[in-house]
Amino acid sequence: MSIQITGTTERNFAYRHNGPRRVEIQEMLECLSVDSLDQLAEVVVPEQIMVSGSLDLPAALSEVELLEDMRNIASGNQLFKSYIGLGYYDCITPPVILRNIIENPGWYTQYTPYQAEISQGRLEAMLNFQTMICDLTKMECANSSMLDEATAAAEAMTMCRRVLGRKNKSNTFFVSERCLPQTIAVVETRARALGINVVVGDHTKWDFSTATFGVLVQYPDADGVIEDYSGFFRLAHENGAMTVAAADLMSLVLLTPPGEFGADVAVGSSQRFGVPLGYGGPHAGYMATSESYKRQLPGRLVGVSVDSNGKPGLRLALQTREQHIRRDRATSNICTAQVLLAVVASMYAVYHGPDGLVEIATSIHKRAVGLAGAVKSLGYTVSSSSFFDTVHVIDGPIGPDELMSRALADGINLRRSEDGVSISIDETTKDIDLSGLIKIFGGDELSVNTDESSLGSFVRKSRFLEHPTFHRYRSETELLRYMNKLQSRDLSLTTSMIPLGSCTMKLNATAEMIPVTWREFGGVHPFVPVEQMEGYTTLFSRLEVMLAEITGFDAVSLQPNAGSQGEYAGLGVIRAWHDARGDQDRIICIIPMSAHGTNPASAVMAGMKVVPVKCDDAGNIDLEHLKEMAEKYSETLAAIMVTYPSTHGVFESTIVEICDIIHNNGGQVYLDGANMNAMLGLCKPGKFGADVCHLNLHKTFAIPHGGGGPGVGPICVLEHLAPHLPDHPLIEMGGEDSMGAVSAAPWGSSSVLPISYSFISMMGPDGLKAASQLAILNANYIAKRLAGDYPILYKGAGGWVAHECILDLRPITAASGVSVEDVAKRLMDYGFHAPTMSWPVAGTLMVEPTESEGKEELDRFCDAMISIRQEIREVEEGSADREVNLLTGSPHTAEALLSDAWDRPYSRERAGFPYAASREHKFWPVVGRVDNAWGDRNFACLCPSMESFSEDGEGV
Repeated sequence: MSIQITGTTERNFAYRHNGPRRVEIQEMLECLSVDSLDQLAEVVVPEQIMVSGSLDLPAALSEVELLEDMRNIASGNQLFKSYIGLGYYDCITPPVILRNIIENPGWYTQYTPYQAEISQGRLEAMLNFQTMICDLTKMECANSSMLDEATAAAEAMTMCRRVLGRKNKSNTFFVSERCLPQTIAVVETRARALGINVVVGDHTKWDFSTATFGVLVQYPDADGVIEDYSGFFRLAHENGAMTVAAADLMSLVLLTPPGEFGADVAVGSSQRFGVPLGYGGPHAGYMATSESYKRQLPGRLVGVSVDSNGKPGLRLALQTREQHIRRDRATSNICTAQVLLAVVASMYAVYHGPDGLVEIATSIHKRAVGLAGAVKSLGYTVSSSSFFDTVHVIDGPIGPDELMSRALADGINLRRSEDGVSISIDETTKDIDLSGLIKIFGGDELSVNTDESSLGSFVRKSRFLEHPTFHRYRSETELLRYMNKLQSRDLSLTTSMIPLGSCTMKLNATAEMIPVTWREFGGVHPFVPVEQMEGYTTLFSRLEVMLAEITGFDAVSLQPNAGSQGEYAGLGVIRAWHDARGDQDRIICIIPMSAHGTNPASAVMAGMKVVPVKCDDAGNIDLEHLKEMAEKYSETLAAIMVTYPSTHGVFESTIVEICDIIHNNGGQVYLDGANMNAMLGLCKPGKFGADVCHLNLHKTFAIPHGGGGPGVGPICVLEHLAPHLPDHPLIEMGGEDSMGAVSAAPWGSSSVLPISYSFISMMGPDGLKAASQLAILNANYIAKRLAGDYPILYKGAGGWVAHECILDLRPITAASGVSVEDVAKRLMDYGFHAPTMSWPVAGTLMVEPTESEGKEELDRFCDAMISIRQEIREVEEGSADREVNLLTGSPHTAEALLSDAWDRPYSRERAGFPYAASREHKFWPVVGRVDNAWGDRNFACLCPSMESFSEDGEGV
């Protein structure tokens, strides 16, 4: 047998990224009775969509060459001192947090905490984040982060409409003209698709003669002015409207919080809490509200519950993944968060504590006041006497254009407003910086008084961050140990493979991660003049060309900052194309019943009506039903959303016919690119019928999952859709007939894009193709090894799966009573994260090994699954108790195994060390099975109160 694979030398990156060694590939091919990887691809991938030849990409770079290339790119970014503000501020990331969280694979390679028992550390950090947000906003309930401030505001708008329901049938949402321009733009895009009438204006003149269901204000506003919104909010409530305040988190350290002046919802960003600027992202937005609206809150929410031993245990609560259940009736399409960034922000608060935050905020404010006093003494007019960090200069001896020119000449970026210039002070601003600013305004060595305040009646009176967590870890030693303790409670890719179907938990190579925290990428404000960003411009253009070549499309937008945003943007582009052709009635979106649950939710967000189509017994789209629906709605058909390879883990042979049916009935084909990892170098969606697809860069293209975020979901489109790509209100970009802005930053989560660029550059065309071939090989090997114990639910032509397979546990459950959840929890005792559980089919496990795992790890996982099947047989045969057994009692903690009391009908040894591999290296869950139902009945989303802590500070 011959083996065809590139990357056989240790200097070749693909050799390092792709897990199986030559001899392992040979053994797996023999197991499958296939001669080569090329032959395997030929029998798995439909012939009509296979591409010939290699991808037109540069030859692969070594890790050393890549880092040299990245250094050259980074050098093109000019590091001016920026005082632009508008929701983005330079800050100081404490080195202990930078090194031990942002740069630590133990934190950034974790998966979303759906399996709570092996995610307790991250869940605690997220609970800290929620507590911090609630304390600073004085709201009762907060989620564990949003994608950014602008999308949080858009979600708040739809939440207000949803909450009021029949009470207020108005279609108008009022937005203060003083809100951040990017927030206004994203809200308007979202509203346009949903038919909501957004009015942007002066809140002091809005008299509610137009029926209004909600209002949005900025606090402080875009020019830094602090307004008293209590009267306006009271008037809104009297007229049946809900109130939303977009609030700067650092300012709330000193200012009266939104919850104390009548806000129903507070939104914003936690970026300035230690998260690098990153040319716009990723950052953790926040959203907080009253507990009465907790079930309407979009995104993820961490809650407190108890485990099987009656001890506290954390888990995702209430609406978790509810869009996968409710589909087109979901409250939001968001299935992600910005977990890694929320963890950083929460640790920043833990690091500084309330006293430290007050010191930082006070320093920012007093320097701003001092600057204002200095420029006023030079004859300038400052627009307001009440501000936190932003000085808005509207008149003076030197005109605004000249001020801007003088600043640029000194390596400084100010913000040019309509009537002047604004200067936003941040945590990094020093007295010497103030002297440089005063020089621009014509001053010379003026003394700056930094002892005054302009807050007046807005001064915060309520306390915050009183929980012991925000007071205990003052030394670096203590904080380091706290972070390490939390890390040790989470299973990540540093522990074992995470075989989650559809989620592609592959290697996040160190060389790819190194440039992310370079100052040239991380220390840049998103609204600096683009001519200062030659490096980022080069990176974006090269990455767009790479993604277009890999997918077969013509144009790319990097703006969507999550897969859910990519779905929404892709459908928005299709909707805009129809509208531009005069086809405003085309609003029907056909979606297979097997689709990702986010697909229907995204279609509704894009203003479309969902029509489901059936799947046949083999899991494929029912072509006859598809034809029937397409023809029935041919006058109003907008699109189909189809995942390829299918959500069931197979290459459907009818994909070209599916695309033809839609096109013949006037629709467009949206391809969900979540499974692109099976197609690199093998087939191109843009060449076999798709018009648009989104890519999960946090899956196929190696950006880490970060414990549930960041994610990046760019869209790729054919030429006819390019004019409708997303734009931005502050940076010229997008198509000439754009669908609008979808994210706060022009290029979304810019600072993590070097990861995908590095991955593609080092893999090269042959390495990418080999990655998909090996992903397919690994999945089929696992399916072959496990088929005798677990039926494989769906297979493609010839009995092959794509890059993942579904294990059907339903007949096993029927025979034994052992549930799919029992198997998932038992896998923790074996040291593994469970595959995707009960999705897309209830009672199943969907396994995706990725190309990064070698045969030894695949065998270890298969051995664990086979051993678990034998434990189930003991239940089936009656030798193990049906109610209390190794599976129903899992996971087993070290505390439970070492306790004096052991009344279970199986040995401690079998519980804790179920097979030989677990003796070599053991991951111990710190809690038993968490009771989700108890937690929802006794809902709590904040750190336990001080009363629940004992004198030594430990939880009870």
